Order: sequence, then C-alpha cells, then structure tokens
Amino acid sequence: MINKKLIYTVLSIILLSFTSCFNKGQQQANSELTDTLQTVEPNIKWGINIDDYQVIDSVIGKNELLSTILYRHGVGGAAINEVEKKSLETYSVRKLRAGKPYHILKTKNDSIPVAEYFVYNINAIEYAVYKLTDSIYTYLGEIPTDTVTNTISGSIESSLWNAMIGSGADPELAGKLSDIYSWTIDFFGIQQKDSFYVYYQEIYADTSRVGIANVLASNFITGGKDHYAFYYTYRDERGEYFDENGVSLRRAFLKAPLQYSRISSKFSNARRHPITKVVRPHHGVDYAAPSGTPVHSVGDGTVIGKGWDSKGGGNYVRIKHNATYTTLYMHLKGFADGIKQGARVKQGQTIGYVGSTGSSTGPHLDYRVYKNGTAINPLSMDLPAVDPIAKEDMPAYLNSVKENMKKIGLEVPDVFVTNDTIASKN
Repeated sequence: MINKKLIYTVLSIILLSFTSCFNKGQQQANSELTDTLQTVEPNIKWGINIDDYQVIDSVIGKNELLSTILYRHGVGGAAINEVEKKSLETYSVRKLRAGKPYHILKTKNDSIPVAEYFVYNINAIEYAVYKLTDSIYTYLGEIPTDTVTNTISGSIESSLWNAMIGSGADPELAGKLSDIYSWTIDFFGIQQKDSFYVYYQEIYADTSRVGIANVLASNFITGGKDHYAFYYTYRDERGEYFDENGVSLRRAFLKAPLQYSRISSKFSNARRHPITKVVRPHHGVDYAAPSGTPVHSVGDGTVIGKGWDSKGGGNYVRIKHNATYTTLYMHLKGFADGIKQGARVKQGQTIGYVGSTGSSTGPHLDYRVYKNGTAINPLSMDLPAVDPIAKEDMPAYLNSVKENMKKIGLEVPDVFVTNDTIASKN
C-alpha cells in the first residue's frame, strides 16, 4: 500500500528545490542585467550625454546669423539675446563664420522637442557650447587628441608639394619643412632628384587626422649636400631646430621674403629692362608670385621708409635691421596693417602683399639687400647662425640626435664620433 504522506513529503521537497533554483536563477539574471546596465558607458560628446538628445548636424550658411538658426529651431528672442550676451565671456557668437559646422541638440522624450544646446566647431579640435534653456551659459572645450609618429621619404620631381603628395603625406608637411629650412635652404633653387627624409608627428581627433603636430627630425638633400634638422628643447627654452653639429638653423635673415613662388630675375650688374629695353644694373631678386601673396620681413628691424617710388619701384617698404644691413621690398600691391615709418617689425612678419605697381610687367616682388649702403646679392648671403648649443651640453644633444636619426632610418655619420670625442673633453 502506497504511503500517501511520504509521497506528499517528497513532492514538497522537489517543489521547494525547484522554486529555490528558479529564484536563484532569476536573481542571477537580474544581477547580470543590472551589471550590464551599469557597465554601459554614456555617449559623452562636447561634455554632454548625447544619448538624451537628437543631434542635428549642419553648416552655417552665407550671411547666416546665430539668431536665424536658433529661431528656426524654436528658440525665443529673449533666450537668444541672453546667449549672445553670455557668449562674450567665452567665444562671441559674432565670431561664427559661414562654412563652419554646428550642431543643435534637441530633447528626445518631449512631445515637442526642445533645442537645449548649440555647439559650434571653432576648428578641428576646439568647440564652443551654448546652453539655450533654463540657466543659460556657455563654455569652451577640446576634442581629445592622440599623437602618432610617422616616417616618410621621397625625391623631388617637380615640387616639394607634389613630392609630399606622392609620398602619401599631408601637403601641410611641405610648409613645415619650408619653415624649418627657411634660413638655410633656398627652396626656389631645389632641383629634380633632391630628396628628403622626415620623422614627424600627426594629430588625430576622434580617429580623424587633423594636422601635423611637429617635425622631430629631417634631412633635406639638395645639390648632393645633407641638411639635417633636429628638434631639441635646449635648457628648458622653446624647442628649436639644430643641425648635427649643434648649430641652430635659425639665422639673422630668412632665405626669402615669401613662399611658393619662382625667381623671375636674379641679381645682375647688366640686365635688359623688360619695359624700357635699357641695359642697366638690377641689384635685387625678382620673385614672381600671385597678386596678394604675403611678403615677410626677412629679419627683425625698423621701417625707415614706406610709400611710392617714383623711379619705377611702385609701393615699397624699406627696413633697417642693424648698423650693417637694410632690405627693400618693391612693387607691392599694398601694405600690412601697422606698417609705417618707425614701426618695429619681427622676422617673418607680413609687411605687404605682392603686386605690380610701378614699372612692372606682372605681379612680382623686387627684393633687395644693402650691406653698409651697397647692394649685395641676396642669394649669396652667408650669415652666421645664432644660439649654438654650448659645448658642455653637446653630449646630451648628440644622444638625442642619434636616437632621432635611427628613427628616420639613417646611419649616424662619422661626424658624431668626432663630436663625441670633442664633447667628452669639454
């Protein structure tokens, strides 16, 4: 005879065990779900959790004002006026420019979405945020960036710009090299088969490359001669470029007063003038360049002349650099702001713009250099470098140079052995 009491007891035990296991499983599932929810990172951009908003991306149109954009998205006049006032504390809305990207952040859960933020991209890294509701405020921010190092090499077939593109590098790197070697290499005289090796840093923001950070080491070979440049922070000062002997690439004068042009006429004691057809001296260098190209002072100095040259030079600027050297810039289209008699100028400062004023057959700059009052050939000037590295600091510099040379795939030249020996004795 079956014992009913025993059966009920066994079934109860089984039911309790099943219930317990189910509850534990449910608790574990709930715990795992909670953990999963807790580990989901919010999508933060511009300092805002954009998961809570509908993001509308657009570009500022020609002659479009912030008020026009915000009215279109339902922002009232009082709020717009307050935003404009608050923006003066950070980034004025008057600085917003056509063609620049912007973003409107609207609420998701409201029956009528409300525009709560306006975000403006100042550049590829910096942005300005304008809060549009409740307590209106503005702030500036930067997109996190990463720095990546790269090495490239190439040879010149037509121009440095094209060589950079052919090597797969950003053409901006051509400008960087032009700046680095602006004192020591005449880029208007580079030739086919000249070559370069560059070790440099690129900046990335949100996985997108936004520009060149710095050139760490390079060698530009022109006319069979090596021109090394190594970036080095010397005695906690601003970083500069030095060659393999610790000599600064910086000079008292730039090699040329403008970029990306060609020499149309060189220094001569007997040149046939293209307009008058008279053979006479041409004691300068003519740089052909598009009208409006910026012209830079080749060195620090004082403006001692500005105006119109009635003998054919057109608009001109004359700069006295020291007791020995004076430079002259002619046929200018116009003058830069602040350029006047007695004004102090810095090396590389824009002083005017290429034009065709005076006796000229086309846009160009007539650039002249005078030494103790006598015209000299600007292309053959050999001015000493400034601020060489002291002998006692050479060992540390040479170690830095060797590491950088290895990174651009170059063998350390014999000169370093000599320098090491000299440095160790000082």
